[in-house]
Amino acid sequence: MNLNGIGMTSMRTRKRLIDTLRGMGVSDERVLSAMMETPRHLFVDEGISSHAYDNSSLPIGFGQTISQPYIVALMTQVLLDGKRLKRVLEVGTGSGYQSAVLSKLVGDVYTVERIVPLLKKAKLVHYRLKMRNIHYKLAKGGKFGWSDAGLYDGIIVTAAPVVIPEELYEQLEIGGRMVIPYGTQESQELVLIERTPEGFTRKRLEAVRFVPLIGEA
Repeated sequence: MNLNGIGMTSMRTRKRLIDTLRGMGVSDERVLSAMMETPRHLFVDEGISSHAYDNSSLPIGFGQTISQPYIVALMTQVLLDGKRLKRVLEVGTGSGYQSAVLSKLVGDVYTVERIVPLLKKAKLVHYRLKMRNIHYKLAKGGKFGWSDAGLYDGIIVTAAPVVIPEELYEQLEIGGRMVIPYGTQESQELVLIERTPEGFTRKRLEAVRFVPLIGEA
């Protein structure tokens, strides 16, 4: 496994992606730095690694994708809101790329995945990258999130439910933020949900297209 990145995965190639993201309005330099440092080519199959630093989503098997870098950057920037969060829940580990980026920016990442081979592969890449603040759970029983680990000051969801699950609202502590796509395969939107002492607020961010969020396989 090449951890440093040479040739197609050189720092020059990564910098070109970061410049693209900055031009698209991503302004949090901490997020951009974390994405610059994270070797995205390790989270995709070798056969498509030449496209790892394109600003596009890529297949990772099992009907899943690694999200477009712009969406990863946008969701991370909105979630953090200029702060350093202590505990972030990620629903949908997938390739492990989003949790890798988050691990550089928050105290602890709690990530949940329902597909065993994807979870195993993500854990292996994280281990080799010495990312020790990521905690893993295999989703079971059709429940969403990781409620028995406590409340979170940030929740990020990398697949789209038709309706946002009530248990995700319940796992967000007061003052916390959740970034989540939702809708049908024909029409989805990315939203920011914030929990206040009075309840929850919702703000639309932009139209998106994610794989569906479902329960246990």
